[in-house]
Amino acid sequence: MGKHTKGESVNNWLSRHWPLLVIAAPAAVAVWSGWVGLGGLCGFGVIHPLPGIADGVHLNTAITLPVGVEAYGAYALYAWLGGETGPRARDFAQKSAIGALILGCLGQVAFHVLAARHDTRAPGLVVVLVACLPVVTLSFAAALTHLMHADEKATGEAVTGRATELAITADEALSGEAVESHPEEPSESQESAIETGPEDATAEAIADAMPEALEVPAAEPEPEPREVPSGKPRPGPVRLSKDPEAKKARAAYWRSVRAGSPLTDRALGEMFGRSRTWGASRIAECQDGPQLAAGASS
Repeated sequence: MGKHTKGESVNNWLSRHWPLLVIAAPAAVAVWSGWVGLGGLCGFGVIHPLPGIADGVHLNTAITLPVGVEAYGAYALYAWLGGETGPRARDFAQKSAIGALILGCLGQVAFHVLAARHDTRAPGLVVVLVACLPVVTLSFAAALTHLMHADEKATGEAVTGRATELAITADEALSGEAVESHPEEPSESQESAIETGPEDATAEAIADAMPEALEVPAAEPEPEPREVPSGKPRPGPVRLSKDPEAKKARAAYWRSVRAGSPLTDRALGEMFGRSRTWGASRIAECQDGPQLAAGASS
């Protein structure tokens, strides 16, 4: 069942994004050759990464430029436009993705200008900037990953806190109903009338009062169950789905709510390769409040 679902998700993604693959293939070739060529002009080249251990191993460090810069640009674009990133990470991803795109354009321009002039070495300023790129991209990728995990943790804690509040609200609603349905206890005046009488009462008056005082009150009929007010829903038998993808879908929906643009049932279903009905069920699980909180704690 799981493999079949993953296969359907891949097919759905390819059916919607195949033009992107067609456009990306030639662009990747041109970008790769440009960065590798610029790296060669800036001193990047073949090295022996394991001297004295494996002298026959060779590595051309020029590939670090296209892998680092362009891979981070794609990663930042996904974090910015993917719809599952928190506000802090999305803001950082937006700015760094635009910066990576501009940097990629400048790198391609620099290589083609130098190649058109048949230069065999890049100017000193270009060498300095290109030499810093691997370190810069590594630090940006680490910062973005940290922000994404921090936002995800904050969102999870907020959802847990909200579920706890809803569960407490449900418990208070049930407790209030139990107190209201409990028979009223005798008032202080009734207790005093039973326990004591006038000091000047005669024995006959006391004897007449005794049966009334000792009379057992008739059992009141049990109150009929009342409907819980609409503002305080009664927990029902609804249970949270334990499917891993359902958990991810609920988390994605909560993140979209916190971002101010809640996902629709169709959009949530398509995000996980499922139907619109499946997405509506996950949204209902997030919105049912005390019912789901009570079900999750059982």
